[in-house]
Amino acid sequence: MSSPYESYQESQPSSVTDDLILREDEGEPTSDRARMASSVREMASRIPESLTAIGRDISRTIEKAISAKDDYVVAVKISADAQNRLDQLVQAGVFRSRAEAAAFLIDEGVKTQSALFDRVEQKLAEIEKLRAELRGMIIERPN
Repeated sequence: MSSPYESYQESQPSSVTDDLILREDEGEPTSDRARMASSVREMASRIPESLTAIGRDISRTIEKAISAKDDYVVAVKISADAQNRLDQLVQAGVFRSRAEAAAFLIDEGVKTQSALFDRVEQKLAEIEKLRAELRGMIIERPN
């Protein structure tokens, strides 16, 4: 009695070669087979190293996320020139990422423009005072 797998094997032409399986009955030269086996062993030997690197990257990402309690993520559009400048800072090794470089530059810009932010803070206080005054007018209005 034959199984479905046996009928499938019989219908396959014998000239089809699986790229991953080397069969003893194939007529490949020994040097090609040895070279291929060596390549497969080399690739297999890299797997633990790759998995370790992936695990390390995941750990670093988790550590950054946990340690970034006070950090905020903001998506911004920047010019090509600004992106090139951020990339230069990263390539020079000053920062580990564009995000770090951008955060530094934003903080420095805020410090440099402290007079502007003081003025904005004053105006916001005035606006809040006017809003409170308007709310008071509405509440006090006779029906």
